[in-house]
Amino acid sequence: MLPMKSRYALKALVFLARHQVDGPVPVAGIAAAEAIPTKFLEAILLELRNAGILTSRRGPTGGYQLRVEPSTVHLGDVIRNLSGPMAPLPCLSKSAYHRCTECVDEATCAVRLLMADVHAQTLRILDGTTLAQLVARVDAAAAGEAEGQSQRCRTPDGPVSGKLDFID
Repeated sequence: MLPMKSRYALKALVFLARHQVDGPVPVAGIAAAEAIPTKFLEAILLELRNAGILTSRRGPTGGYQLRVEPSTVHLGDVIRNLSGPMAPLPCLSKSAYHRCTECVDEATCAVRLLMADVHAQTLRILDGTTLAQLVARVDAAAAGEAEGQSQRCRTPDGPVSGKLDFID
């Protein structure tokens, strides 16, 4: 699952990208619009500022805004900056690798083989999707909801056909 910190960061970044022309946006405004706890959001935005994605201004007209163009912000980088490695298993992580204790042979481990495919596709989507693309999808989804259309899952390669069912 995607950590709450990364979920809130993506929501805040989309909000800021959609309000670029407004100049700096106060933390309280983002928090209220996106239903994010203010103190938690402050910490997240500070991390994004330290990563070079945001800039901030203090004072009555202060707040946060994007430092870079949304088309240069890759979602995989945002998630890694805030939540660390995205590998679903420690044996698949490049930066935090360690062998799974229950694994007899990594080369033939069924779980590792399956999750390696899942991980590769997840990275392909997250590293191949920019903030600008996500904003466009959010805007399209909002337009579709206004028109009463159902939404389909999309990847950087295009829509996934069929109804999106959620399973746990």
